[in-house]
Amino acid sequence: MSEVVAIIPARGGSKGVPRKNLRRVGGVPLVARAIAAARRSGAVDRIVVSTDDAEIAAVAREWGAEVVDRPADMAGDTASSESAVLHALGVLAERGVDVSAVAFLQATSPFIHTPALAEAVRLVRSDRFDCVFAAVETYGFLWARDAAFEAVAINHDAAHRPRRQDRDPHHLETGAFYVVDAAGFAASAHRFFGRIGIVEVPERTAIEIDTVAELEQAQALAPLIDAPEPIDVDVVVTDFDGVHTDDTVAVDDEGRESVRVSRADGMGVSLLRRAGVPVLILSTETNPVVGARARKLRVEVLQGVDDKADALRAWADAAAVPLSRIAYLANDVNDLACLELVGWPVAVPGSHPLVLAAARAVVDRPGGDGAVRALADRVLAARTASPVHEENRSAR
Repeated sequence: MSEVVAIIPARGGSKGVPRKNLRRVGGVPLVARAIAAARRSGAVDRIVVSTDDAEIAAVAREWGAEVVDRPADMAGDTASSESAVLHALGVLAERGVDVSAVAFLQATSPFIHTPALAEAVRLVRSDRFDCVFAAVETYGFLWARDAAFEAVAINHDAAHRPRRQDRDPHHLETGAFYVVDAAGFAASAHRFFGRIGIVEVPERTAIEIDTVAELEQAQALAPLIDAPEPIDVDVVVTDFDGVHTDDTVAVDDEGRESVRVSRADGMGVSLLRRAGVPVLILSTETNPVVGARARKLRVEVLQGVDDKADALRAWADAAAVPLSRIAYLANDVNDLACLELVGWPVAVPGSHPLVLAAARAVVDRPGGDGAVRALADRVLAARTASPVHEENRSAR
């Protein structure tokens, strides 16, 4: 049967934002966000990432996409997205895939509106249009400069300024996605051909990342736009200070330290262990308190770690656990490198602003007062969720 295929061009090079397609928004690499959006739409049969970069390819496979290796001559600054999509279609044809429609998604649009994507696919597959693209409705008055740098009205009569309600809207292309008939696209070698349709998307989703400022804007907006997700992982890793504790320590007159921990957190760890979810405590300091708490919880602990990210990589490799299947709970900047590695970076309330920006989720209980239990509850809820989440787990 012919398929609807989502193709995501994601080259490794980028001048404006280095390694752009791997940069994270809402705790998820941009290329992975595009893959997840295609899957959530329910409208595509196959997801393909076209890339020249081994790290992007690895992330794409972890998130359930197929990979097409893009030749170097199609991965430079001047290479068009159309050339990458056409190349991917050629490779798919060699693999025996019959493609009827292509959903061309851009990873640099972090908030792809999945209902609109599904509608675009429907409009192309029903033969209503040959090409459908995402756009936002705008009533803005547009201007350009002429050769003398004088302002010239583009979409209106400058001498006549009707009210918004008396004007027809225009539509601004967002760049998030284009859905095209595969045969027509192959014949025209361009995303716009034949009968062209528009699907409107919410204005808040219309961000395309080409600069560091736009990346920072998207990172700030992610907690407001992204819907809560089940924390579907196989392993939970936590920092200790500020996570199992409230980040304070009591010192007696002989220099002995003590901390306050939560019984609720202890129960959360116990529930995780019973469900077969390993828990690891990863701490920079070597402290008897940390070791004692780990023994009490009956979990593994790594202490005195100079490079926590390297230690986490080594532990995950030894345990044969993909980093994308790990949730990491933290509160301060010494864990940023670890948060950038895992599939589920999670923060406690009141964490350092950089940690909050890196997080995919923020639990609703503070460190030392139920933060670990709050994460445990969400992990366990995901493991008992619908079959859809079971399919996602196998795909990832």
